[in-house]
Amino acid sequence: MQKSKTKAIGILTAGGDCPGLNAAIRSIGKAALGMYDMQVVGISSGFHGLVTNQTRILTDRDFSGILTEGGTILGSSREKPFDKDDDEALSGTKPDLIRENYQKLHLDCLVCIGGNGTQTTAHKLSGMGLNVIGLPKTIDNDLAETDFCFGFFSAVDVCTEAIDRLHTTAHSHSRIMVLETMGHKAGWLALYSGIAGGGDVILIPEIPYEPEIIAEHLIDRARKGKQFSIVVVAEGAKSVKDVDAKKQAKANGRQKNKKGSRPSAGYRVAAEIEKLTGMDTRVTVLGYLQRGGIPSPIDRTLATSLGSEAIKLMAKGAYNRMVCTKKGQVTSVPLEKVAGQTAKVPPDHTFVESARLVGTCFGD
Repeated sequence: MQKSKTKAIGILTAGGDCPGLNAAIRSIGKAALGMYDMQVVGISSGFHGLVTNQTRILTDRDFSGILTEGGTILGSSREKPFDKDDDEALSGTKPDLIRENYQKLHLDCLVCIGGNGTQTTAHKLSGMGLNVIGLPKTIDNDLAETDFCFGFFSAVDVCTEAIDRLHTTAHSHSRIMVLETMGHKAGWLALYSGIAGGGDVILIPEIPYEPEIIAEHLIDRARKGKQFSIVVVAEGAKSVKDVDAKKQAKANGRQKNKKGSRPSAGYRVAAEIEKLTGMDTRVTVLGYLQRGGIPSPIDRTLATSLGSEAIKLMAKGAYNRMVCTKKGQVTSVPLEKVAGQTAKVPPDHTFVESARLVGTCFGD
């Protein structure tokens, strides 16, 4: 056994599930028990489990055979303890209950595995005196200060396979096939899978599109004898008109009215295409399929390396940081640099430029 300044840790997974969570839990747990003789406490259902003290001691048996499993053995929730929606049945505010239970469990550090909201909450908890370590997971790959989040590569595989399969139907029926991916604020998933699958049009939140430009691109392909096309749309993609309307509403001091029944981005784009081109257009929305299933080899490797780095930090008493990857190296950054930030696709990103060079249209 090696010496460690940290004797007891808690682990939770928060936010949406994704492939690689169990690989990360396994990495942390096996290293904590096998190398440093730490006590490992599993916390159920994300931050909700820490509010309500739903916990159990984890042993080496809990980490056996979970490397390849999707989902999370700890369960998850979208509990945001700092939101002002406290349950009147509770005996205190949620952050206070979290601190109380952290102390009752005699934890030296809390490991928070999650995306933007999770890391922001982790940072706030560190401000209350808790020792925290964050691990970045999200299929959107939109966490700041890290090149990649685990879960992303598995989702890229799912989306790319979907595009591959849509190609055959598009070709057989001379159709425009629109595939909607996740990615509300950042278009990494649509960009990577769109390039990998040979998408003819890729629409991401960072590059507002003009429907007329998309239509002209597809009509031009048809003139050249290419009677089918694939359009990959991130769920957060917006037209120039949408962006202008939002800016105008903000300038007028009001929020743009939200239409609860408004179609999702994929359906809106498909309707615009069919109206402007007259071409038969169909939509596929992958939804939760992108988050499910077993992790890809890359995500298993990434989650394992991030988990082991987290243990090394805790062993030497380095807290309130998020482990991350930068230029191929596993390292860590202060949580304060991550909290409240979103990593978006730069419009001049090398992958965007590469896609443009092979004829991909971004609608601008």
